[in-house]
This record gives sequence, structure tokens and C-alpha cells, in this order.
Amino acid sequence: MTQSGTQSDVYAVDRWGKNLFGVSDGGELVLNNPLNPTAPPVSVAKIVNEIGEQGITTPLLLRIRPFLINDICQLNESFRRAIERVGYKAPYRGVFPIKVNQQSRVIRQIVKTGRPYDYGLEAGSKPELVIALAHRLSKDALIICNGIKDTEFVRLAILSRRVGFNTVIVLENPAEVETVIEVSRELGIEPLLGVRIKLSHRIGGKWSESSGDRSSFGMNVEQLVRVVDRLKETELLHCLKLQHSHLGSQIPDVNDVRRATSEACRFFAALKSEGVPLTHLDLGGGLGFDYTGEKRAAENSINYTTDEYCSNLVETVAYAMDEAGVDHPILVTESGRSVVASSSILVFDVLGATRYDEPNPPEIEENDHHLTVDLAAILGYLGPERVQECWNDATFYRDEMRALFRRGFVEMRQLARAERVYLHVTARIKAVLQQMEDPGELNQELERLADVYHCNFSLFQSLPDAWAIDQMHPIVPLQMLDQAPDRRAVLSDITCDSDGKVDQFILADGVSPSLPVHSLPDEGHYYLGVFFVGAYQETLGDLHNLFGDTNIAEVDLRSDGGFDLLHEQEGDTISEVMSYVEYDPQDCMVAFRKMVDVAISNGTIARSERKILVDAYRESINGYTYYERN
Repeated sequence: MTQSGTQSDVYAVDRWGKNLFGVSDGGELVLNNPLNPTAPPVSVAKIVNEIGEQGITTPLLLRIRPFLINDICQLNESFRRAIERVGYKAPYRGVFPIKVNQQSRVIRQIVKTGRPYDYGLEAGSKPELVIALAHRLSKDALIICNGIKDTEFVRLAILSRRVGFNTVIVLENPAEVETVIEVSRELGIEPLLGVRIKLSHRIGGKWSESSGDRSSFGMNVEQLVRVVDRLKETELLHCLKLQHSHLGSQIPDVNDVRRATSEACRFFAALKSEGVPLTHLDLGGGLGFDYTGEKRAAENSINYTTDEYCSNLVETVAYAMDEAGVDHPILVTESGRSVVASSSILVFDVLGATRYDEPNPPEIEENDHHLTVDLAAILGYLGPERVQECWNDATFYRDEMRALFRRGFVEMRQLARAERVYLHVTARIKAVLQQMEDPGELNQELERLADVYHCNFSLFQSLPDAWAIDQMHPIVPLQMLDQAPDRRAVLSDITCDSDGKVDQFILADGVSPSLPVHSLPDEGHYYLGVFFVGAYQETLGDLHNLFGDTNIAEVDLRSDGGFDLLHEQEGDTISEVMSYVEYDPQDCMVAFRKMVDVAISNGTIARSERKILVDAYRESINGYTYYERN
């Protein structure tokens, strides 16, 4: 197997793949087992084809269990090594934010793998707290309760302490203090409290607004002082054990980690001097994920490793506490994206293509319009030295023909012939540019004429961040990577929405508006994989055009190069998504059957057609929401 073959280089697999992905000598995208580095790699296309034979078809979310286990261990081991190296005098107690991926099997695996590390969970809502309390955590693991909390939320959090949970209620505003005081007195149970403090330092990157003193959650200094005084008055100050100071989300620059952490430490030391018995410092999220593999401070990349993040954080806290004469606090972070992003791959097949060139032009005929003849004549002087001129001429003649058609001076079939000649000239111009060392800006202009590959997935359901915030994910064909791609394409999803497309791609030479792809095979599937979709994408998806959740398959990688299917989850049926938008599928079935019976009574259809119509409706209502091949 090679990681540095020609086509691997095109898609930058060796750059962003984090040694988890590679390309086989047979041209297939493969998975490497980080828990067993000597095991043979496993082809993703092989997995998809084999489970497809079992009825688990694309579009498909493929979860790779060893990847999830590896990332949980990597985070905790990185903190362990940093603590040991620095001589830090307190442990690390991380928590996973349930909001990042709320799926049951994901959370269960995180809890199981994290138990030896006393790894806990973060709940930002009542439903997430209910989920957290259904898992048997280690005795020292934390449940951190963030977000706005009503009385019911606070009551459940306090009561859970009686079962043995270390459930910390993080106070987000002064009003929540009164709710906690009231419920605590009612129950006769002391709460375990934290306080969230806004930092003034604002990080860079896409999520900069999650940091700074204008961020949505937490208290300013004046509110903090009021809360401390109120807890003193009610003799509950001894319950305040944790300071929460969110550094930011998806921090691209590691120096922002140091700066924000230093400010958080200053608050911690100040609170200790006020007599607040803090023992835990929660620095929230922030550990970024390098989607592009560029290793630089950018919206879709970061300029540091997990080890560096942990070291910087531990060093900064140790230095600040030593300088202030304060005992080292137990460190807490709420890293989510870096824990789960790698573990899921979205796989879909290409249903067809709209090509914007023509390999075989029509022969020029005697009655062709002179502009069509002029278009064809461009081929006579097309060459590297006149390629820009040829493009200008082709565009002019094509636009003139369209203008004549709009005014009624040429017929539709005449325009169609001109368009076909134009597409052939475009194809020839592209071929000339590929042979030139410096094609210049014309090459970028022609990329706007890339093919459209029509794909069997919903962007809004499975890649909502790619649509909403221009989040980038590596996208790579799963096969034919031993062959040079001969086409360029943008990807259009199956929804009838012009926004349902992907037109930004991570390639070896930077971000491109088109993806190098292969001509679609005459037989079989052409699969594309979208990588690093484990964070947020499953939770945020919507029902645009009523396309529901995709099929899900969870696999383990064996030491012999095979795989085991651990779990499968069928995607939503049409009847299920109908119920999400307040339709009763059975009522719809009855209504359709009545309309068929009326049509029979009116003589519109024959009685013998009734079963065919009713069965077709029933089959559809119980079917997959996505395109199903026969």
C-alpha cells in the first residue's frame, strides 16, 4: 500500500488523513487501525459493498469504532503525559459534551472507553442530563450542567447526587442562584456548584463569538461578585467548587489557548483569595480539529497538535497557580469535536452527471447559422499561444446565438446545435490548458464549467454545517484512485434546492471550486466518501424535502484485514418522516385508498388497477427516503 501515490497526492489524503486513512495499490481508500498498527488496512469500498449485500445501502453513515476509542484515549493520555512532564499536582477530569454527538452508541462507547480515565459528560439541557444520568460513570467522573436551567433541571441535578453522581450545576447568571437556593432548601440536599465567568480575551477563527465578554453564556465581573456574596449570605459558598471559563470553540491558534487560560487563572486566584473553596478549573471547549491537514491557524485548520494543546494548557495553569500561591486545581475540559469527528464517514453514490463539454461535436451542415460555423472554426486556430483568444471568441459566438434565440431570430434546434459545438470547443480548450505549464486565470474561469455530479444524499440532513457555515470536510472517491481523474465536478445533492451543492474541496494544492473525479463507470457504483463528520452533523441535520436520517453501520477493524459489523440502524422511512411533520401515515393510506375507489366509481380507472395503485403507495410509504436502485 502507498500513502504517497499520485492520486493520494491529488486529494491530500496523506496530509489530512492523520495516519488513519490511506490509498491501496489497487486504488481504494483504506482504513488503518490505530489500535493495531500492524493490521492490514481495510478498504472502505469493500465494507460498503459487503454490507450493501446485506441490505444496508447508501447513503450510509459509517462509524469506525477503533477511531473513536483512539481519540478518547489520545486526549486523556496527552493530558496525563503533560501533567507528568510539568509536575502538575492535580489530575485531569475531562467531560464529553453530549450536544456534539448525542447518538446512543457513540455516548456509550465514550463512557466505556473513558471510564479508566474518570472521563465524564457535559449536559447543556434537561434531555442531555437525562441521558447522562442513564450511564454508569466512574466514581470520580463529573457531569457538568451548562446552559439555562429551570427548576426541574436544577432539582434533577441536585437529586442525582444521592445516587452517587458528581453533578455540577454551573451557574450561568445571578437568577439561577435563587433557583438553586430554593430547590436545595426544599430537598434538604446541598448542591455541587460551579460558576461560569466570561473572559475578555476573544479568539480568532469561525467561532470567535463563542468567546469574549460578548459571548452568550456566563457572568461578567460585577455579576460574579454578586453571586459570591449571595452564596455567602445563604451559607452555600462552600458548595462552589468549580470555575468554568470557556476558552472558545475550534480555536485555530494555540497562542489563544495560552492567553485565555492565563486570564481564567487570574479569576481563579482572585476567587480563592475571596475565600471561595474552588477545587476544579473547567476551561471548556476549544481544542480544534484539523480538517484540511494544513497545520495552520485557519477556519478549517489549527496550528497545533493535541499534545501541544494539553502541554500549553497544563504549563500555563501550573505557572499561574504557583505564582499566585494557589494549589493546582483539578483540570477539566469539554472537548467534543476532536473526540468524535474522525470516527464517522458519510458514503454516497453518484447517480449521474451533467457534463459541460462535448467530446463528439456534430458535423457542420449547410443550413447551420453562421455563428455556429464560426464556433466550429475556432478549432482551426486553437493552440497554447491563442487559447485565451479562442475562449473569448467561443463565449462571444455562444452568447450571440442565445441573444438571437431570445429575440426569435433562430429556432431551438439551431441553438441546440450551437451549444453542442460550444461544449466541444470548451472541451478542447480544457485539454490545451492541461498541457500548459502556466494556464493562468483562464483555468480558474473554466473551472466554473465543471461537471455536476448528482449524488444520493441530502446536504441539509447529513452535512448541514457545509451548507450553513461553509464547514469543509475532505471528500474523496473510494475507488479508482490508481487512475488519474479525468473530470472536474461540483456535487449536487438529491434535494430540489439550488443550495444543495458542494463546491469547495480540500485538495493538495489548496481549496478548489471543483473536485477531480473519474468518468462514471458503465456498471457498478461510483462512491464518494466525506470524512470527519462525527461532530455535530448527525445532530444538526434537518428534514429538507423530507429526506431523513441515512442508514448507519458501525464496524470494527480486525487484525486480519477484515471487519466486523457491530451494529446497523436503518435510515428513516417515508412514514417516519411524515410523522415528524404531523402526518398520520395510516390516515394518508386511507385517504389515498378512498380516492382510488372514487376513481373506480367514476370509471377513470379499472377495478383491476386498484391493487397496483394501493400497493405502490404502501410500498413507497414504508420505503427509504433516498434514491433506491433496482
